[in-house]
Amino acid sequence: MPLRRPSLALAVLIASGPAFAVNLCPGWDDPLPEGEPRYEVFASPYTHHWRFDEEHRQVYLMSLSRRLPNNQMCGVALFNNSFGQPSAYAYVAKSIPDLFTRWPEVYVSVSAGIIYGYVGKYKDKVPLNVGGFAPAIIPSVGYRLNDRLSLEVQFLGTAAFMVGTTVRF
Repeated sequence: MPLRRPSLALAVLIASGPAFAVNLCPGWDDPLPEGEPRYEVFASPYTHHWRFDEEHRQVYLMSLSRRLPNNQMCGVALFNNSFGQPSAYAYVAKSIPDLFTRWPEVYVSVSAGIIYGYVGKYKDKVPLNVGGFAPAIIPSVGYRLNDRLSLEVQFLGTAAFMVGTTVRF
C-alpha cells in the first residue's frame, strides 16, 4: 500500500536514524584527524532571487552537517522556502579546499540530495517534483575566516543565491 502522506515517508527516514545514514554516508563512524571538528552548522539570513516575484518571501535556513573523512559531509537543512512553506533538504556533500592555491582560504563545495516542501500551487517551482519531493544539487563558494568560521554563498539554480555563515564544532 503506498504512503498517503509525504510527511509519513519523511518520518520513517528520520526514525531509521544512523542505520540509514551509514548506508548513504560512507565514513559515518570513521574518525577524523585529532582536533578536527565533527559537525558544521550553516545559517542563512539572506537569499536574493534572480527575478522579482511578489509572492517571494525571505528564506531563512539552518543546516547541520556531520563531517566525514575526505572532506565529505552528510546533513539536513530546515528552511522556509521562497513561498513561505516549511521545507527540508537531506544531502551528501563534498568540499574542495585549496582549489585556488593563490587564495587558500577559498573553497568550493557541492551538495546533492532530496528537497521536500514545494507543494500545492508551488509544486512546479522545482523540477522533477513528485509529491513535494525533488532532487537538488547546490554548488557553493566559501571563504574561511579561521578553522571554525566561514562565510559562504550557495547557488540555488536559476532561482536565487543564499548567503550565510558556517560554524564548525
